[in-house]
Amino acid sequence: MAKELVEFRNLETHFSTSAGTVKAVNDVSFSIREGETLCIVGESGCGKSVTAMSLMQLIESPPGKIVGGEILFEGKDLLKLNKKEMSRLRGKEIAMIFQEPMSSLNPVFTIGKQITEPLLYHLNMSQKEAKARAIELITMVGIPRPEKIFDSYPHELSGGMRQRIMIAIALCCDPKLLIADEPTTALDVTIQAQILDLMRDIKSKMNTAIMMITHDLGVVAEMADFVVVMYAGKVIEEAPVLELFKDPQHPYTQGLLKAKPVLSQRKERLYSIPGQVPNPVDLGDNCHFHDRCEFCMEICKTKKPPLRTHADAKHKTACWLYEEEGKAQ
Repeated sequence: MAKELVEFRNLETHFSTSAGTVKAVNDVSFSIREGETLCIVGESGCGKSVTAMSLMQLIESPPGKIVGGEILFEGKDLLKLNKKEMSRLRGKEIAMIFQEPMSSLNPVFTIGKQITEPLLYHLNMSQKEAKARAIELITMVGIPRPEKIFDSYPHELSGGMRQRIMIAIALCCDPKLLIADEPTTALDVTIQAQILDLMRDIKSKMNTAIMMITHDLGVVAEMADFVVVMYAGKVIEEAPVLELFKDPQHPYTQGLLKAKPVLSQRKERLYSIPGQVPNPVDLGDNCHFHDRCEFCMEICKTKKPPLRTHADAKHKTACWLYEEEGKAQ
């Protein structure tokens, strides 16, 4: 069995606002093993991207701050590293594909300049070596005429090509962990399939662990080995992907799966989870999903359920339906 590469232990990331403190990541714990693809799913604002940005030490302060917990990478706590140490690690051992390639790529620098920069910084390559490696990477991600693309600017490329360039930049130093923050957002279905195929191919060739953030359960089914479901800043369920789709335990996960349209089933109205995500400034000491849950009990309104193993050693759920205290009601 592959060993753990990354471990989040009780991570707490908060943001100070005029309305109060937002607990964007609230006591989050999970791990990623070498060569594994772990998908984090949940509605917008549940803390998926903030968890990834906390790992990369890219939380803007103020207003954000990591106030507690640990993030272990190969046994080393990243939160104890200084800026220089983290800078050496970021981009080399851990790389990230950001959500919007057009806003992540610098419009005034050529594609070649942006791919060669981490090669020069992390691997101390010469300009000639870095250019050869950049052209090799552009070819690897499936873009034709790599020499021409090397001298092109981001606005001269299509959305799918820009996303491939983001992948090439992330992979240039052969990272052990690749973080993909909704890498197929705003791409058409054909390009989306190509990007996912590319990432699968990269994983098999390089044994790179992937932490993928998405709200698309189709992507999860296609890519994931393991799934973490987040809601209101907390992990509410985690399981191997086949187990999660076969036996979703948390009512929120069940709602997400019911809301996914199925081509073979024609319905007049698609299912949607009732209610709204709670105000992140006003989260009480209760189950944050209780006012949207059809199985809500009195204990759900007053007490927070722990994340515990129930079905087997790998499937965990935070819900009073599976606790003796809840069953007693």
